[in-house]
Amino acid sequence: MSYQYDSELLPIVAVIPALDITDIPAARELMAAARAQLPPFVVPDSLEITRHVVPGPPGEPDIEVCVFSPRELAATAPGLYWIHGGGFVLGDVSSDMEAPAHIADTLGAVVVSVEYRLAPEHPFPAPVEDCYAGLVWTAKHVDELGIDPDRLAIGGVSAGGGLAAAVTLMARDRGGPGLCFQVLDIPEVDDRLSTPSVRQFTDTPLWNYPNAVLSWRAYLGSRQGGETSPYAAPARARDLSGLPPAYVVTCEFDPLRDEGIEYAQRLMQAGVPTELHHYPGTFHGASGAGAGTAIATRMVDDRTAALGRAFANLPS
Repeated sequence: MSYQYDSELLPIVAVIPALDITDIPAARELMAAARAQLPPFVVPDSLEITRHVVPGPPGEPDIEVCVFSPRELAATAPGLYWIHGGGFVLGDVSSDMEAPAHIADTLGAVVVSVEYRLAPEHPFPAPVEDCYAGLVWTAKHVDELGIDPDRLAIGGVSAGGGLAAAVTLMARDRGGPGLCFQVLDIPEVDDRLSTPSVRQFTDTPLWNYPNAVLSWRAYLGSRQGGETSPYAAPARARDLSGLPPAYVVTCEFDPLRDEGIEYAQRLMQAGVPTELHHYPGTFHGASGAGAGTAIATRMVDDRTAALGRAFANLPS
């Protein structure tokens, strides 16, 4: 198809390698090779980054979390629990350092990024239970981390956005930890793959319908499309009431566009204060792939500002 991308994104679209997760090990190698060609991540002088091994889900292996802390930390800082993307099968904390570092640096927040197990080696519920276990550890250690327990938010991008939505549901249903806000950035929340955007966008950059099919198949196996837990696919949740305020991001030429919009609408209908930002001319992952362009800068700044408002308890 022909897509009317933002003019600044056109040169980037032309050189983005095609991502095919038919062969997941090969896709992981491709991503690692692409990352090796980029300038290394430089930790801002204002931040200290530490890694901790923390308890995983009951009866399961320990997990690792990476903590981004301002060196000049306020007495009690806001906190963000962050979940990286990758279609449930790709990515790790080290490949997603810019977003949590930017938030920690700009807002003076402590950001905890979780290293969860990936499918298909570890299908549902392993990844989401890892993410929930990391949140539980974070909430139990707010004093040690310097986090204000009343200002602990959750966020993630792509599959990480879907996992963030699922963990938010789990926290509500399991009686905690308490969350003040949820950032669902281009979230992957619906395994049914029936929206117009997911069916239409078969050849878009970074993510498309074929990859979406393979992603959910790896995560859910034979359960994909059948009876599915809302902790796997949050769009399946019948009740979205009682959840924290939300900030939802969608991109025009993203197969996940419509499920993100529908989830935001359902949050609104359930009485959850929700801000939906839709960006014309963009594709899945444009805020990262298009770093330095005006549209990508605006996407990042808008997300950071929304978190800042939530932490300050200011109206949207």
